[in-house]
Amino acid sequence: MEGMQAYGAGKAGGAFDPVTFLQQPQTILRIVSWLFSIVIFGCIANEGYINRPNEVEEYCIFNRNQNACNYGVFMGSMAFLCCVAFLALDVYFPQISSVKDRKKAVLADIGISAFWSFMWFVGFCFLANQWQVSKQEDNPLREGGDAARAAITFSFFSIFTWVGQSFLAFQRYKLGADSALFSHEYTDPSQDAAGAPYTSFGGDDLESPGGGGGQTNSDGPFDGSGGYQRQDY
Repeated sequence: MEGMQAYGAGKAGGAFDPVTFLQQPQTILRIVSWLFSIVIFGCIANEGYINRPNEVEEYCIFNRNQNACNYGVFMGSMAFLCCVAFLALDVYFPQISSVKDRKKAVLADIGISAFWSFMWFVGFCFLANQWQVSKQEDNPLREGGDAARAAITFSFFSIFTWVGQSFLAFQRYKLGADSALFSHEYTDPSQDAAGAPYTSFGGDDLESPGGGGGQTNSDGPFDGSGGYQRQDY
């Protein structure tokens, strides 16, 4: 079929339209998640480490817990790479001709997006808790406070962007499963009729209206004598 789609994309080999690609909901969410990861990574890497006036060594701004900053930097950098990888997959996805490969890509999208939603939820709770219990004497100059709050805020927003990606991927999976089921189980009635053997109207077992058996055809050659006869008036 011309308009038939498999897992949210048409037939392989179509031309790539960047405007249509950028307007897709999953593309918008991936770009937003990509920007959020940059903000989180940048805030913690640049202003997430401070020290007291009488100290030389810098500690994490989140309750001087190095694990909190390491978690935020790691999550931000990995989410950045993951968003780039999925954007590249979205560009290449319409060129995948195998329905099974498309199914694997969509299932991977569902699983990884759900995983990142959970990880950002954990990260938000972890950073918010460590920021709440931070001591004022550890940061008397109030340095990096805006960066810390920005990292916490965008960690919270990242939960919903990745949940949205997982939901859209699940919709693509349902759409692909329905179309695959339709294409495998649907049979055109005209094809069944064409493939069935033709049965003549007059069979050997057909009885005459008068109750007698059907008359057998003569085995002799047809000479045309029993046909239409012209009458002279």
